[in-house]
Amino acid sequence: MIIGAVDIGGTKLAVGLVDEGGKVLARREVATGPESTYSAGLENMASMLREIAKNAGIEITGIGIGSTGPVDPLTGELGEVDFLPHWRQQNPVKDLEKLFGVKVALENDADAGALAEAAWGAGQDKSRLIYITVGTGIGGGIIFDGKLYRGVDGAHPELGHQVIDLSGPPCSCGFTGCWEALAAGPAMSAWTQSQSLSDDSYRTTEQICHMARKGDPLARQAAEREAHYLGLGIANLINLFTPDIIVLAGSLMKSAPLFLDGIRRTISRGCRFVPHEKTEITLASLGDDSNLIGAARVWHHRFGREAQTVPRLP
Repeated sequence: MIIGAVDIGGTKLAVGLVDEGGKVLARREVATGPESTYSAGLENMASMLREIAKNAGIEITGIGIGSTGPVDPLTGELGEVDFLPHWRQQNPVKDLEKLFGVKVALENDADAGALAEAAWGAGQDKSRLIYITVGTGIGGGIIFDGKLYRGVDGAHPELGHQVIDLSGPPCSCGFTGCWEALAAGPAMSAWTQSQSLSDDSYRTTEQICHMARKGDPLARQAAEREAHYLGLGIANLINLFTPDIIVLAGSLMKSAPLFLDGIRRTISRGCRFVPHEKTEITLASLGDDSNLIGAARVWHHRFGREAQTVPRLP
C-alpha cells in the first residue's frame, strides 16, 4: 500500500510516495509563495505525483494532504491560508479524487505531524501526545488514545493563539501577546533586531542561534527570552492536559539545545499542581521528510485498517 503524500506549505509544495511503515520512497518539490495560484498548485501536485509514481513503477493507493493554515477536514476545503491567499476556499481533496480516482484525506499540517509522531515517531506507545511545531508560526496537534482531537465542526485547536502576555505585540488573530506573536521565529528575530539598532547580523533566527552558540551576549539573551516564552506556552498545555509526551518540531527546534533547559525551568516553576515531571519533553524524530510522512499518516488515520477504531468523518 503506497500513499501519495502532499505537503502544502507557505514557501514550498512537496509530494512524495510513502509506504505502510512511514518510509518516504520518492519526493519532489517546487516553490510556492503569496503570488502562487491554486490552479498552478493543483497542476504541480498532480504532475509531480504522476512522475514519481511512474518512475518508481508504483500505483498510488490513496492520497493524504497536510496543509498550512486552517482547513476543513470534513469537506476538504482550505480556509484563510495567510501564506497562500489565492488558495482560499479551494478544495484539493475533491480535485485530486477526480484526477486520480482514489480516496483523499486532508488535515492541518500540525495535526498531520501529530499523527505521524504518534504512529511512527517519538510518540509511539503513548496514550496522550501533544505535538508543537515552532517556525514561522506556532501550531500543534493533540492525540488522545490514538484519536486526533477535534473541536466543533472538526475545528483544529489553535495552540499558537493562547494569550501569554496582553501587553505583548499584536497578532494576526486579533489579540495581542499570543504565544505565536511572542515565540515564533519572526517574533524572536523582531525582538533581537529591536535591541540591536537593526544590525543585520540578527536578521534571521538561524543567524541569532548561530551567534548564541558562539557566546554573543545579545543572541544569548534572545535565546533565553525565547526559551522562557516557549516554556510558558508549554506549561499552560501541561497544566490543562498533563500529557504523556510533548513532541517539539519545526525549524526553530533545529537549535533546541539553546532552549530546552530554559523551557524545563519555566515548566517546573509553573506546573506545581500537576505531575509535570511525568510529561516527557522531546524532539520530533521523523527528520526532514516529517511533513510528507505526516500527510501519508492522514490517509491511514482516515481510511486505513486502524481507522475502524477511530470515529469516521462523514
